[in-house]
Amino acid sequence: MTLSEDVLKNEEKAMMSLRALYGKYGYSQYKMSKFEEYDLYVRNKSFLASEHIITFNDMSGKLMALKPDVTLSIVKNTKDSEASLCKYFYNENVYRLSHTTQEFKERMQVGLECIGNIDIYSMSEVILLAEKSLQTISGKYSLDISHMGFLSGFLDCMDLSGEQTAAVLKCISEKNAPEIKKLCAEYGITEDSCRRLMKLASLYGAFEDTITSLKEMSVSEKTDEAIKELECVYETVRSLGGGKNIRLDFSIVNDMNYYSGIIFQGFIDGIPTGVLSGGRYDNLMLRFGKKSGAIGFAVYLDLLERFEEVKRAYDVDVLVLYDAHTDTQLLARTVKALTDKNQSVRAQTLTKALDEAPDTVKYRRLVTIENGRLQGFEND
Repeated sequence: MTLSEDVLKNEEKAMMSLRALYGKYGYSQYKMSKFEEYDLYVRNKSFLASEHIITFNDMSGKLMALKPDVTLSIVKNTKDSEASLCKYFYNENVYRLSHTTQEFKERMQVGLECIGNIDIYSMSEVILLAEKSLQTISGKYSLDISHMGFLSGFLDCMDLSGEQTAAVLKCISEKNAPEIKKLCAEYGITEDSCRRLMKLASLYGAFEDTITSLKEMSVSEKTDEAIKELECVYETVRSLGGGKNIRLDFSIVNDMNYYSGIIFQGFIDGIPTGVLSGGRYDNLMLRFGKKSGAIGFAVYLDLLERFEEVKRAYDVDVLVLYDAHTDTQLLARTVKALTDKNQSVRAQTLTKALDEAPDTVKYRRLVTIENGRLQGFEND
């Protein structure tokens, strides 16, 4: 491991790797301000992870907000074009309320958006890059895929109200079969449809192992089309060299007011929540009066602060302990000689007994300077 790799945090290393990955596939970086007009977010609060937003007035009195989301800003500022394709990646901080501490946190995100004439290849490439993003972070991952078109087509046949649809979708997302059965009885859903709903909620597994079961649950031309799109995308991802850890999981549910097609979430071992989420959001484009298609995803790099794929055996290569009588120039020359050899160094005063040092810092080698004497230094 080089010194630069050693000192970079997990999220910083991932950020650099992901930016290189997206650039390789022709995505250009999209830069934006830290804030937007508050009106952008208040009109789309249901799209946001939280309705809590940090606001302030600028010098003209206009109400502004520290951005809690990146996609809304990109959609707002991207030219509407059904003929061409805009391919952007971003590396931005967003400001959101923590569900655990109830404090606002600055969260680092890397992601990409593909906007314009979205076809099978475009969708497949985005999903491939989502999978490669997870691989960049860890070899142990899964990319779980669903389709809002299938879900909406499936529920359309049950003639439910908007409120009833939302309640059923919530149960599907929680894989709550008993509550689904209860709602079916309450809403007058047939026994056959209820059975299909519970089966759909529990459907999970490798794509090739579960797609047949999904076909058996199809109820309309709309659900058939969604299945066909899933198959075409999966095969294209496979042709691009991906698809190894793609799973079907219809408990992945997003707001139908925004998402219209394939949606997905990414997980890695060691973190209990998803580190990546995305999907096709043509309906969001329509809310902005735009006819272009759109698909994208975000990687939540702040979650990597809690992720250590390999525990480091040492905090530092060399620990240098020096007493109060040490000549500063001797200490400086010693540290420089070590760092010149690409070794990490921690220098601190010898304020405690020498045998206590291992309890505070894990090091490969110890160098001491006491009474003007240098010990443990190897001039190699």
